Amino acid sequence: MIERGTLKREPVNSIITGIKPSGIRKFFDIVSEMKDAISLGVGEPDFETPWHIRDEGIYSLEKGKTFYTSNAGLLELRQEVSNYINRKYGVDYDAKSEIMITVGGSEAIDIGLRAMVEPGDEVLIPQPSYVSYEPCARLAGAVPVIIELKHENQFRLTAKELEDAITDKTKVLILPFPNNPTGAIMERENLEEIAEVILKHDLLVISDEIYSELTYTDKHISIVNIPGMIERTVLINGFSKSYAMTGWRLGYACGPKEILDQMYKIHQFCIMCAPTTSQYAAVEALKNGDDDVQMMRDAYNQRRRFLVHAFKEMKLECFEPFGAFYIFPCIKEFGMTSDEFATRFLKEEKVAVVPGTAFGDCGEGFIRISYAYSLEKLKIAIARLEKFVNKLREEQKQ
Repeated sequence: MIERGTLKREPVNSIITGIKPSGIRKFFDIVSEMKDAISLGVGEPDFETPWHIRDEGIYSLEKGKTFYTSNAGLLELRQEVSNYINRKYGVDYDAKSEIMITVGGSEAIDIGLRAMVEPGDEVLIPQPSYVSYEPCARLAGAVPVIIELKHENQFRLTAKELEDAITDKTKVLILPFPNNPTGAIMERENLEEIAEVILKHDLLVISDEIYSELTYTDKHISIVNIPGMIERTVLINGFSKSYAMTGWRLGYACGPKEILDQMYKIHQFCIMCAPTTSQYAAVEALKNGDDDVQMMRDAYNQRRRFLVHAFKEMKLECFEPFGAFYIFPCIKEFGMTSDEFATRFLKEEKVAVVPGTAFGDCGEGFIRISYAYSLEKLKIAIARLEKFVNKLREEQKQ
């Protein structure tokens, strides 16, 4: 046996050691070992990838299409992304120079930030929001500046909040709408108001629109629909949520060529290309997947309405979310931290939810519940939540 010595120097990067692990994983690990527990924590569709999409992936394997694609992705897929964006938003992107295929939307966020910021640049991050934005900004050498979204504003970003956060070092604004974890959306008038501030200060934008198809009002409005925004925005989307393709690991970025060219270089050296099989399946998804998206959106909307009604019945404060598949009820009345509430709820009622603080400190006093689960499972879980809430209220009376 070879004995191991001690290194004389610190072997790991100090920036990385300073980043906290995801606050979501703790409860997943516990619930996986707990019998009869229900998890409402995973942001993953409970639907299987539609068969015709899977079949196209299988067919590509049978035909031996197992080689690298272009670094930027199959041109056919990039063209279908271009067609999709034009069909949805009436915006044109050049498939050859303004679109690239990535390993999920998460890679696009990472390389987008690395391509756009210099060390010391400030990146504005509205929170509560997806857990990766702040760490990715730090890894890019930027300084994350948090904008606290307010419950009373339905967790939308306001022009004043944006203006107040800007300094002479601000370079990029991340727009996380429809929002994970709150389910908040931005309507056209909201986007127009913040666009004035963006133009005034000549900011760049990363717009993460991975939940764009899961909007329960008329339709999703993208920031690139607002005049002056397409020239300064990297639009990020993917296939995980809309098409139930989480394990296929496929996303895309659309944006100005001068930015995409630099993102392409990082992607080229770190990744090479996105999975080939996934790309062929995604072509089929974009060509023939609209009915599948509508079916899943209708199912999520039914679950959403059930939860909104259930929280009203149990008098648990919660604004109505109009996007994604999350709901963000307030638990401040119980005088517990979000982590304490979630831990005790899991221990006593065997239901896992995510503390709001997993998505930023301003998520304190809230929990995230995912409704990417069957209505039957949601009914059982909410019955347990009502029992737990009533027990806490009785304790407060004593």
